Amino acid sequence: MLEHEHGSAAGSAMISALVASYGYLAVFLGTLIEGETILLAAGFAAHRGLLDWRVVVALAFAGGSVGDLLAFLLGRWKGDAIIARFPSIARCAPRVRALLARHHVGLILSVRFLYGLRVAGPIILGASGMPVARFIALNTIGAALWATTVTGAGYYFGAALALVLVDVKRFEEAVLIGLVVAGAVFWLWRWRAARQPDQER
Repeated sequence: MLEHEHGSAAGSAMISALVASYGYLAVFLGTLIEGETILLAAGFAAHRGLLDWRVVVALAFAGGSVGDLLAFLLGRWKGDAIIARFPSIARCAPRVRALLARHHVGLILSVRFLYGLRVAGPIILGASGMPVARFIALNTIGAALWATTVTGAGYYFGAALALVLVDVKRFEEAVLIGLVVAGAVFWLWRWRAARQPDQER
């Protein structure tokens, strides 16, 4: 029994050390592309005192805004070729163009919240010929809203869990692993779903 508790404590300490050492780097790199799951986990870790929520929000803002700007510039440079090359992006183009024609401000502010458009959206927007300065201004605001909202969701999830569980610290490593694994499974499912129609051609 003592050996089991000692092993559990050692595992928890190891995960905490990994989060403390590489958590901020994971937030920045993860949010360059999508990163919602990593950001939720980081928000939870911030509630548990493993990370500073202000640094998490700042890095998520930086990663999210830079990642979307790079995708936008890529779309501006080779957008038509990319859309033609990747049917999964081409399928998103009519939806993005329709939203762009009616609500271009709202689209840019919310594109990272829209399912399936986090990467495809900025590429298609870049290909549309939208001025770079306008995209940067609106994308910066959108990235700030996204970073704050998703980090806050993870943080308050931790707060809610603390109300339900008497000893939440005992389960914090399992929750962190569960969030990351769930995100990885969801990402893999989306990737396979996006490729399946292409493979059927």
